[in-house]
Amino acid sequence: MARNQNKKNNGTTPVESIRHKDKRKNIPTEELRDFVAEDEHAPKTLLYPRDPSLDPQLVWKGKDEQDQTDLAVPVVPIYIQEKIHPQALINALPRSEQPGDNQFNLFADFNGLPEEFDQRIDFYHHEGHWSNRMILGDSLLVMTSLAEKEGLKGKVQTTYFDPPYGIKFGSNWQVSTRKRDVKDGNAADATRQPEQVRAFRDTWKLGINSYLAYLRDRLVADRELLTETGSAFVQIGDENVHLVRCVMDEVFGSENFISQIAFRKTGGFSTELLSNNCDLILWYAKSRDQTKYRRLFSSKASETVSKQYDLADAEDGSVRKISTEEAENNPELNTGTRRFMDDNLMSQGATAGGSFTITFKGREYRAPAGYHWKTTEVGVNRLITANRVMAIGNWLKYKRYLDDYPVETLDNIWQDVVPSTFTDL
Repeated sequence: MARNQNKKNNGTTPVESIRHKDKRKNIPTEELRDFVAEDEHAPKTLLYPRDPSLDPQLVWKGKDEQDQTDLAVPVVPIYIQEKIHPQALINALPRSEQPGDNQFNLFADFNGLPEEFDQRIDFYHHEGHWSNRMILGDSLLVMTSLAEKEGLKGKVQTTYFDPPYGIKFGSNWQVSTRKRDVKDGNAADATRQPEQVRAFRDTWKLGINSYLAYLRDRLVADRELLTETGSAFVQIGDENVHLVRCVMDEVFGSENFISQIAFRKTGGFSTELLSNNCDLILWYAKSRDQTKYRRLFSSKASETVSKQYDLADAEDGSVRKISTEEAENNPELNTGTRRFMDDNLMSQGATAGGSFTITFKGREYRAPAGYHWKTTEVGVNRLITANRVMAIGNWLKYKRYLDDYPVETLDNIWQDVVPSTFTDL
């Protein structure tokens, strides 16, 4: 919610909501589902072609039978259960201050739909204002409906898939439909709803084999939603990451793998051996060469600063070493003190103009064979004038101050993420 700083004459501050300029298809509400009854009772089927020619592939029980036909998913409508317009709610709060003022209509239309009733109920053919949606349902059916009925196929920039981790198969999974005993828990804790028991049992009856089949179908639908610059992220635990990555290689192509991100959990499994204390996010692109990506940065970690930036300029102009105790107790040091690290002034590889002689404090230095100075002769003289060059033994170094570049590129090891409790289940 954004607040406009320009006040009206009556002293009130208007409240404006953040709006997305794009449009999206008008979909039916629960009350108007009768207008799309045919789509619900006899939906068309979308076919996702299988490609068994890919090699190598992961094989699981039942996969050969699945590959004999395309993945067929019914294209069903999605119904709106509730609409929330924050701006309408807030604007309706103040009471009318003057007699005769029109009351704000809480039920006014904020959807940007056509005024004609027959067009308003002609669902999926007209567009309204963009609205974010929280959708409850089978992700395979939801993604297929978004792709076909709402025209989002090939238009989604990012998807984040947080499937079951595929371990233990808890919550009332039975090995056989003929045996109702719960292996991983007390039978007294099992659900009493027969529909849930049957659905869960049928979904995971082949254990990890059922899980991989479930995952591949949804990744196929996921990929079809993505634009050519888009990315798919899948969160998974280390128990099955090797299997999930094989499935994603099959669906997206191994050439479109970008990174495997590890982030710390709140706690790892207790074990007599090395404890595993991270979960993983697999990042694949629709097309790696066209991926849209903005490089991210974070402030340099205090540990990095303490260990690497362990030098400082003394008040008399000399260089002093920062002790470990000083770094731990006073990481910022004193005001005006600049921390730095000594960095190489040379790089590997010989260049035509990079092996000139540098005179520093009455001594000559020359880049050895196979090396060259990182900057030109003019650049070196500027560094010397700025007191950014120092000699250590027979080598010249330059001072890389912490405030020159106080951030570092974010890599695939995340240690500052606090996951929800659901990721530890």
